[in-house]
Amino acid sequence: MFLLFVALPASIVWLLTCGGEDQQPVPEVAVVEVDSIVQHSLYVDSLLSQPRAVVALAEKRRGNYGFRFRRGVDYHKGFPDMNDLQLATASRIGIAKIADREEAVRRKEELVYVGESPFYVIDELDYSIPYLVPRASRLLNEISQSFVDSLASRGLPFYKLFVTSVLRTEKDVKRLRRVNSNASENSCHQHGTTFDIAYNKYIPVYDPDSGQVVKVWPPELKQILAEVLDDLRRRGTCYVRYEVHQSCFHITAR
Repeated sequence: MFLLFVALPASIVWLLTCGGEDQQPVPEVAVVEVDSIVQHSLYVDSLLSQPRAVVALAEKRRGNYGFRFRRGVDYHKGFPDMNDLQLATASRIGIAKIADREEAVRRKEELVYVGESPFYVIDELDYSIPYLVPRASRLLNEISQSFVDSLASRGLPFYKLFVTSVLRTEKDVKRLRRVNSNASENSCHQHGTTFDIAYNKYIPVYDPDSGQVVKVWPPELKQILAEVLDDLRRRGTCYVRYEVHQSCFHITAR
C-alpha cells in the first residue's frame, strides 16, 4: 500500500471545510490510498508506453544460438504463475464479470477489439470473444511485435502468433465447463486481462516476392516465444503459466 497525493479543486476544498463569506478557497492536497497491484500497473503502463527499440535485421539465418528453454521442465520452472496469483491481479485491474454476450455489447466502451492484427491471428472462438481491456491489448501487441523482432534478428522468416482464448463471459465459462472439467469457474479470462497463446501453432507469412515460406521447426518457434515471454515477465509486465493440456501460455497483464 502506498499514498497517492491528489490536488483537489480549491472550490471543493472550500465547501468541504465550510468556508465563510470572507474566506477564499485554498487549494489542498488529498491523500488517496493505492494498493500495490494498482501501483505496479501504473509502472507497467509507463514501461510499455516507451518507444520500441530499432531491431537489427539479419539478412540470412544466423548460426548456432543458445536457448534458455530446451526441456519441458524448463517451461514449467520458467512460467509457474498459478491461477490464484493471476486472478488477484485480474480482478483488481480488470473489468467486473460480464454475464453474457449481450452485456458485453453494452459494456464495449470498457474494452478494446483485438480480432485483427498484422502480428497475430485469433482462433475461431467458441468460448470467448475477441476483446480485452486496454492494458492487456497493449501487452498482447508488445508480445507479438517482440516475437517478430526476435525472428528478424535471427534471420528467420516471419510467423504470426495464434491466440486461442480471450475474454469470457460468465455464460461462456459455464458452457466451457460442460466440456472441460479442468476449466476454472473463477477464470481470469472473465476480467479481460488474460489471453492464451498457443505454443504449438504459428501462422506463416508468405514472401510476397517468391510466394513461398521458409519453414521453421515449431519447437524452435516455441523456444523463441518463451524467451520473449520470459523477458517481459522478468520486467514485471505480466504473469505467465505454461499449460500442457491446453498447449498454450496463459498470460495475464499486470
